[in-house]
Amino acid sequence: MKRLFKAENLAVLGGCGLIIYLLFLQPFVGVADNGDFLRMMNTVGLNYYDAAEGYADRFFSFSHARFSYENLFKGFYPSSQILLVLVPRLLAGLVHGSYFDIRLLAAVYALLLLAATWLIVKTGARGSWIAGLLLGAAMLVVFYDIGYLAYFNSLFGEPVSMVAMLLTFALGLRLALQERPTTKGLTLFFIAVLFLICSKIQNAPVGLAFSLIFLRLMTLDGTGNWRKLALRFAVAVSLISVIMYVAAPKELKHINLYQTVFYGILNESPDVQGDLRELGLPQRLEVLAGTNYFQTDTAIKQDDPSLQADFYDRVSHKDVLFFYIKHPSRLLEGMKYAASNSMDIRPYYLGNYEKSEGKPEGALSYTYNLWSQLKKEYLPHTLGFLLIFYLVYYAGVLHEHFHSRKRSERIAAELLMLLGLIGLFSFLVPILGDGRADIGKHLFLFNVSFDMMAVTMFGWLVHKIIKVVKIIAR
Repeated sequence: MKRLFKAENLAVLGGCGLIIYLLFLQPFVGVADNGDFLRMMNTVGLNYYDAAEGYADRFFSFSHARFSYENLFKGFYPSSQILLVLVPRLLAGLVHGSYFDIRLLAAVYALLLLAATWLIVKTGARGSWIAGLLLGAAMLVVFYDIGYLAYFNSLFGEPVSMVAMLLTFALGLRLALQERPTTKGLTLFFIAVLFLICSKIQNAPVGLAFSLIFLRLMTLDGTGNWRKLALRFAVAVSLISVIMYVAAPKELKHINLYQTVFYGILNESPDVQGDLRELGLPQRLEVLAGTNYFQTDTAIKQDDPSLQADFYDRVSHKDVLFFYIKHPSRLLEGMKYAASNSMDIRPYYLGNYEKSEGKPEGALSYTYNLWSQLKKEYLPHTLGFLLIFYLVYYAGVLHEHFHSRKRSERIAAELLMLLGLIGLFSFLVPILGDGRADIGKHLFLFNVSFDMMAVTMFGWLVHKIIKVVKIIAR
């Protein structure tokens, strides 16, 4: 009974209750498809359950709990999500051949989230039951919000990024703070990092930063062949990051380039022709300024053969980066636009309910949405606020780093510095890699990083208050 009342166990029990209530009881709550599901469905052998379903019912307005089975690997989209979807899909096919219930996938994500919660609370409590209890409560408020959990009942890649991020830092901090870290713990950390950097192509470059963390972990006094294994993992993470980026489907690169240039740089540009000249592009492409890749009314079709020579072969994301370096004011404008969309955890244009529930098209669930609504309605959506938030966070982390006597504690602080850098990277990538297209959804990993930083600051503040109270009570 005493074990049951440990803070980490209470947090997991609370998390179980929220997950069951929000995801597994009626009415079904998920996230509607915006067209992205098809990449994963073609890979893992799934299809839309109702073949006669119209476009309006299939996309944007209503979520779906059932999917039919198809042949595996009709296409291939490189992502660690494949393994997480494929396992329940194959198991379900053996025992339930008529359709695949998306809630089986949600159960996989739920188990990973609960594991991350347990690890974070246990590590963050540092022997204080009250600190652990408050940290657990913060985890339940933030990461069990319906804005996050609704993604679990979908084929989007966002939940993979979320649970992988939480597990990566939970395992990393636990590893760094152990007196005698084990190679088993190091391997689990490596696996979590792989799931994170391979969850989405835009996450791949993050692996280069994690390779430095593995090199820092080499300096700890671990068990077995600790140093050799840490070095191997550092090299492996770097290589996989590069391979993941290079192996990105050509079609996806074309989409991102189109969005970056025409819906990013040239969108509301003060000098479209001048920008085209600077990018080395023909003036005839001026008619595409402000359009996105999925529009059907563009003057030149996005897959027009002439665009291959006139656009896709002439420009790259490197050119986009150099353009913004030459024009920092334009990058600043993009950052301001991103900041104005940076506090939305959930895509508000995608419905949560099945059509059979009789809800209006695009209806959303607002059950247990305290954190997502607080961010949307009350936190400032400005670049200035984000700058202040980052300054406060790094002031605390750097203070802990320079005042720590143990190397392990300094490495833990460095891992928390990396958390902030991932957030910054995830904030800039949509601007440089996808323009303004669906930027709120593309800032998902930034939101996860921001929320993890907020919970970290809350946990740090709780420990400081407890410490002061204990000193006064003496």
